[in-house]
Amino acid sequence: MPARLKLLALLLACAAPVALAWAAWYFKWGTGSAGNYGELIAPRPLSGPAFQELRGKWVFVAFDAAACDAYCERKLYFMRQVRTAQGKDQARVERLWVITDAGAPRPELLAAIEGTRISRVKPEGFPGDPVAHIYLVDPLGNLMMRFPRDPDPSKMLKDLQRLLKYSQVG
Repeated sequence: MPARLKLLALLLACAAPVALAWAAWYFKWGTGSAGNYGELIAPRPLSGPAFQELRGKWVFVAFDAAACDAYCERKLYFMRQVRTAQGKDQARVERLWVITDAGAPRPELLAAIEGTRISRVKPEGFPGDPVAHIYLVDPLGNLMMRFPRDPDPSKMLKDLQRLLKYSQVG
């Protein structure tokens, strides 16, 4: 192979990664969707005794009335199952049910969601209709993500696993 062809091949080999990276960025290749399932929220600190008490843990938060209809029970069930599926990391995750009225939950429901903390705080700082979502609070006490009305628990699990894997706190 002549020296000029070798030099040209070497130049192409060195320039190709840069050119391909630029083309991928410019033409937005491979960016069909975000990597997370839940909707990221600009972090906002939460105050109140319920949230201060749980600092240092990732916290699933659900808002609903004490009567707790089928949708409410499904949210609480998903929160429990996603936490349980964390295995050895489940101690890093807590669940909080914020009751939005003055009623009392049924005893059989309380038994089914054993370990879920219950509080009565105003849903201040929570975007959208708080009853329609499951929220995730980071270990520093910041609201950071919400899941859609009828969430897919396997996708919630994937999001939480990723957060726990890369988190240096909580």
